Amino acid sequence: MAGQTVVPGLSAAAAHPLTTLDANASLTDLAWLDEVVGQARIVAIGESAHYNREALLLRHRLVRYLVERHGFDGLAIESGFAEGRSVDDWVRGGAARLDDILAQGISSLMGLWTETRGLIEWLRERSGVGFGGIDLGGSNVSLLPALDVALGYLAVADPDYQVDSALRETAAAFAAPSALSQLAAMTGYAELPTERRDALTAGLGELTVRLTSMRLDYVARTSVAAFDRARRALAQALTMDAVFRDTARGNIAGALFARDAAMADTVELILKDRRRIAVAAHNGHILRARLSFPGMPPSTMLGLHLADRFGADYVPIGTTIGSGRTLTAGEGFYRGEIFTDMDPARPDCLDALMTATHDGLFGVNLRGLSAADLAAVRAAGEQRFGNVYAEVDAAAAYDAVIHLPTLTAATPDAGAIAAAPPEVREFFAAWSGR
Repeated sequence: MAGQTVVPGLSAAAAHPLTTLDANASLTDLAWLDEVVGQARIVAIGESAHYNREALLLRHRLVRYLVERHGFDGLAIESGFAEGRSVDDWVRGGAARLDDILAQGISSLMGLWTETRGLIEWLRERSGVGFGGIDLGGSNVSLLPALDVALGYLAVADPDYQVDSALRETAAAFAAPSALSQLAAMTGYAELPTERRDALTAGLGELTVRLTSMRLDYVARTSVAAFDRARRALAQALTMDAVFRDTARGNIAGALFARDAAMADTVELILKDRRRIAVAAHNGHILRARLSFPGMPPSTMLGLHLADRFGADYVPIGTTIGSGRTLTAGEGFYRGEIFTDMDPARPDCLDALMTATHDGLFGVNLRGLSAADLAAVRAAGEQRFGNVYAEVDAAAAYDAVIHLPTLTAATPDAGAIAAAPPEVREFFAAWSGR
């Protein structure tokens, strides 16, 4: 059509057509990934935006592939570390209600979709595959889940040690019940008197020194695993405090740096007791590069930390998208407009290149491209995350990319939503009525 830019795609040899997103179907169409995965101990599975049906189905299918074809025995997702213990307990045969686990054990609304339920149920049926969360916890709007793990551990390991009650009281003063109240949490923190904010930071630092210095005594009274979990939870509470402080000062880049470095530490801890793990998170976290959004300095993301620590043992698989519905960015989301139509992709972005390559679902091994195809990937200097674009050198950032030609909204899970906080139930009720 006149006026439209025609984007040439990659060669036909670069595309590996995929037959389905059905997690239960044959895995033969994923055999090309065997070379990509190799002997890596960490394989990351990306998504361009949260809460999309196709991305969640792909996650389930790739996790099954990694478990059954390559012996992976752990899944870690972009959800709270502290809360994730309850999910792992259920996966290992625990008696809790799955509705409660999905609503409270998986943070940031990530567990409120039937596609996520399907994956968690499969982990339990499969047996032997552990679950973990890698994020800061409390949907990144509350220190309490992480802080309570640390305080609970101290009560057992050091019952005579008195923690100032003001520490938790201050953390509770701005804690929010869900990701929907992010603005309220940030506002509540900013309105705290400076001396209370400073006392919270100092108190968390003091607890960190106490826990670290008493390690040998505490391990003797409990276990290495219990100590490691408490120390990681406390580190996340301290990191979240730093995120609140940075955000209040307008230092969004500092908040990104802190969060992704902390997630890398958590992945490393989870891997300590596992042979090989899959890590499922946003493309912006898993890429093996610095991420540049317009108007912000480049940020060092989770994937770059993991590549630095694990080298070739870290393999990120990114995703690109064609058309459909994506997560609404900004204030519209909090008004109940969860999804929005995607704009046509910019012609010079990675997603446009992938869309022009093949009509359906397919993948590309970025390590096996011809010189011409590799040059085309490098020339596509941006990647879209929903309707937002970031500078990404995909050839450096990922080892493989899978293209989802169409995105739709994930399916709300009525049982999980019913077990969620009131504001979440009201939010989904309003959305379902649109």
